[in-house]
Amino acid sequence: MIYGIGIDIIEIERIKQSIEQYGDRFLNKIFTKVEIEYSKNKSNMYQHLAARFAAKEAIAKAISTGLNKSFSWQEVEIYNEPSGLPQVKLLGKLKEIVGYEKELKITMSHSDHYVCCFAILFSNIPT
Repeated sequence: MIYGIGIDIIEIERIKQSIEQYGDRFLNKIFTKVEIEYSKNKSNMYQHLAARFAAKEAIAKAISTGLNKSFSWQEVEIYNEPSGLPQVKLLGKLKEIVGYEKELKITMSHSDHYVCCFAILFSNIPT
């Protein structure tokens, strides 16, 4: 059963400008340490951070919390399997809100200037 879907698109330049303007304050508000380290080790750090930003926005839409008090940027971590497949790790209160019987899958795509992400919240458990 599908519980929710979400999509987001963002200009990579917007993330770059936010980092240049607000520095670590912006990075530490939006991204986990794992996400920051992963992105800093890539040739285009801003593209990878933008992808994680878009993923978090799409996930907020899929779980239908929006960006409110129930949603914390730090409680969503995007990481990649060795194959490159992006995965979602929910932490803290957000993990409880979504529940253990539901799964989140995402896909990300990018060009030179934009990144988009699609998220789906579902369960294979019959209701």
